[in-house]
This record gives sequence, C-alpha cells and structure tokens, in this order.
Amino acid sequence: MSNIEQLVRDNVRKLTPYQSARRIGGKGDVWLNANEYPEATAYQLTEQTLNRYPECQPVKVIERYAAYAGVKPQQVLVSRGADEGIELLMRAFCEPGKDAVLYCPPTYGMYSVSAETLGVERRTVPATADWQLDIPAIERALDGVKLLYVCSPNNPTGNLINPDDIRTLLDMTAGRALVVVDEAYIEFCPQASVVSWLKQYPNLVVLRTLSKAFALAGLRCGFTLASEEIIGILLKVIAPYPLSTPVADIAAQALTEAGISTMRKRVESLNARRDRLQQQLKECGDVTMTYGSETNYLLFKLTDSERVFKALWDKGIILRDQNKQPGLQGCLRISIGTQRECDAVIDALKAL
Repeated sequence: MSNIEQLVRDNVRKLTPYQSARRIGGKGDVWLNANEYPEATAYQLTEQTLNRYPECQPVKVIERYAAYAGVKPQQVLVSRGADEGIELLMRAFCEPGKDAVLYCPPTYGMYSVSAETLGVERRTVPATADWQLDIPAIERALDGVKLLYVCSPNNPTGNLINPDDIRTLLDMTAGRALVVVDEAYIEFCPQASVVSWLKQYPNLVVLRTLSKAFALAGLRCGFTLASEEIIGILLKVIAPYPLSTPVADIAAQALTEAGISTMRKRVESLNARRDRLQQQLKECGDVTMTYGSETNYLLFKLTDSERVFKALWDKGIILRDQNKQPGLQGCLRISIGTQRECDAVIDALKAL
C-alpha cells in the first residue's frame, strides 16, 4: 500500500465506484446503454455574464420548474443532476456510523455508492418476484433508517411501484424517516407521479431530472421537491454555486411552455417506438422474456445473455448488462434509440 493510499478513508479505499455507461466504455456507433435521448437538442446561450458567479438557486429555473411540477418555488431545489440530490439528503439527515439508508434491489446503483462514500450504513430489502416492495420485510428493517429510496419507474426493471405500497411506507415512517421517490423517468408516465402527495406527507421527497425526457443528460441538472422545511435544510449543505450559468440558461429555456411541449411530443414518439421494439424483441429467437416498461428503456432476458451482449458489442451496438443485479441473471437493458438504431439491434439479434 502506498503512502497516499494509507491516507485515504478506509471506506473509500474499499469503494467500488458506480459503473456509469461512459465509465464502462466500449467502441461503437449505436449507444443504447445509458437511457439517454438518442438525438441532440439545439440551444443557444443567451446569458453572457460569465464573469460573475451564478445564483445558488437560479430564479428562472426554480420558478419554471415549480410551475411545471405544480409546487411552490420554495419546494424546489436544483442541483447537479438528481444524483446530487440523492447525496445531499444523506449529508443532511444521516450520521455516518449511526444511521442507515434503505433501498430495494434491483434498483439504481447510486443509492448504494453515495451511502458507502459517506460512511452511511446501506440496508437492502430485496424486491419481490414481481419487483414490488416487500412491505413486511421493510418494516422489520426500519430500526435506525433515516432515508428510504424508492425508484418509480424503477431502473433497470422499468416498472412502476404500487402507489398503495408507497403510501404505506409514508405512513409507516412518519416522524421516523423520509421516503425519497426517485421519478427520473416520470415524464414517460406522468399520471403515476406522487408530487401531489407532498401536501399530505411531510416526510415525502421527490427526485426529478432533465436528463431523460428533456434530452439534456449532458447538462447535469436535477431537482429535489419536498416541503419548504426540507428544502431549507438541504440549502445548508449544497455547494455555493451548484449550477453554472450556461447550465441554468439552457435549463430555463427547456422549461418554457414551448420547451415542455416539445418534450411531450418526444415522449409520445419514443413511447410508441418502445412498444414496437418490445414486440420485435419477442420475435427474436434468443429472447425468452421481455418485460413491460413505463420508461425509455426495456429489460429483456435471453438464453445466453453474455454471448449476445459480446456479439452486439463487437458490432458496435452497446447495451447494458444486468447480470450482476440481484434477480436479473440473463438480462440485458436497452435504451430506446432512433428507429435506425432499434432496427440495427433487431437485425443483429436475428442474425445471431
């Protein structure tokens, strides 16, 4: 062990970082492994005050997102992606070495990585066979838990979590813990949002992002929606200038009436393409199961997923391997690309 490594915190030395799509790498021209929108969006910068520090919470962005989400501006925090919101909640509410966070795999990996980085206990309750919450098991595991992360629609499975179970969690944890509902993909099924519940449940927090349906993954702009009290607490621990001026500029443009209308048209088109791709996958010989999705990706199971994943990889078609996720042996996840990209995947699968 080097002298430098001896200085590193013990939990960080042992940490396995989140394996993002870009970190995993690959060489190809069909990138369907990161749940991004497949085509670039065009924006022009309008703010030229780059000699000044930006606002901590840009007023235009906050007000426009509040109007879009149907909450008060005082209930909105904007951050560097929803990932920063995940971590800010832990920094504000969890004592390292004392408190715990709870989540239900298979689910988004950053809940685990953020907790491990901060030295907060990670407690897991596996999802049921149909990827729903195991409420009795969660209740037994609640002692010492401050935050419960629920991804709905869930990544990587694509399903919605039963809203009655989320209500049960909120009632069960009242005065004890916060329930954090991650709605990164909610634009693909807006009727399923729980944001309207904020008036009823003071222990509810909702995470959102511009990365998916708004087609701005490269912008790194996310939102935390909660009570004014919780937002005030998070403002104590957020960085002084979380959003650069260009990011705030483009985010504000995306949240105009025209920007939101364009996003909804994209969603309608992408959802139709997703449903068509799901049907085509069912007709491929190696595919044994395709799962329903309320998102911009599909999970499917194959007789030999490792062979298929490598064969597609070698052809420059990059999907996401889910074999290491609990309960997802033999599964791959595919983001919904352009029609040309979806056709390329189906052609390659049939050629195998």
